[in-house]
Amino acid sequence: MELKEILMRRLRLYLEAEEKILLGQSYTIGDRVLTRANLKEVRAEIDDLLVELNAADAARGRTKRAVFIE
Repeated sequence: MELKEILMRRLRLYLEAEEKILLGQSYTIGDRVLTRANLKEVRAEIDDLLVELNAADAARGRTKRAVFIE
């Protein structure tokens, strides 16, 4: 598996975790209360992964460009 695939997979997992946190930070099962991960930490990891993905693209000579059509 190449680096970009690994980073994309991790990013998908962190985005799923973020969504679960946003939908409900804590929940109860029976008499137990479970709390999801810290949103701030998850967002920081998402931001880091996006930087790593951009760096991986740049290292391969890929640049992103927007094209606007009127």
